[in-house]
Amino acid sequence: MSPADHQHGRTGTARGRPRSEAVERCILEGVMKLLEDGVPLGEISIERVARTAGVGKATIYRRWRGKEELFVDVLRTAEPVDPELPGTSVRDDLVVLLEALRQRSLANRSSAILHNVYAQMKSSPRIWAAYHATVIEPRRRTAYEVLRRGQRDGELRTDIDVELMNDLIVGPMLVRSVMRPDADLPDGLAERIVDAVLEGARPPR
Repeated sequence: MSPADHQHGRTGTARGRPRSEAVERCILEGVMKLLEDGVPLGEISIERVARTAGVGKATIYRRWRGKEELFVDVLRTAEPVDPELPGTSVRDDLVVLLEALRQRSLANRSSAILHNVYAQMKSSPRIWAAYHATVIEPRRRTAYEVLRRGQRDGELRTDIDVELMNDLIVGPMLVRSVMRPDADLPDGLAERIVDAVLEGARPPR
């Protein structure tokens, strides 16, 4: 699987060819160029992307069914890569997941383009729905599985609602990232949040 395919979690063989990977990268960079030039998401059409990237529309449609899918891949390429979980303990995995959220938040703060795209994306129901289904929901399912594994292994109380617990863990980071953009996101914040929540979630000894 090519690096680009690994980034997007793909397994299709056609995308793995070097030429295909180069074309895909060219298309993604074409969208980024339009965004850098200040073109709003709503005004970026497949035709415009094709002209900017120097490819035919059919080339784009062979890879993406529409611009919603294309925009999601542009964002995924711009974001830090989702990490591999160590699998050593529920704490270790949760820290890795929350640290990835901190890194994405820092990237969003440091990139005016990313910040602008996120804001525009949330005002477009179709793009936001595509991003939520293909990016946010899989990340959430991963966190749920980590928490359920922690319950099975005796690391967490079995009476805890894993969805609520995930909200308790992710919530403080999101508050600092979204609601308080001036708040610090320091090193070690993920560990502090996870440890504070786990303190009340472990089974009695």
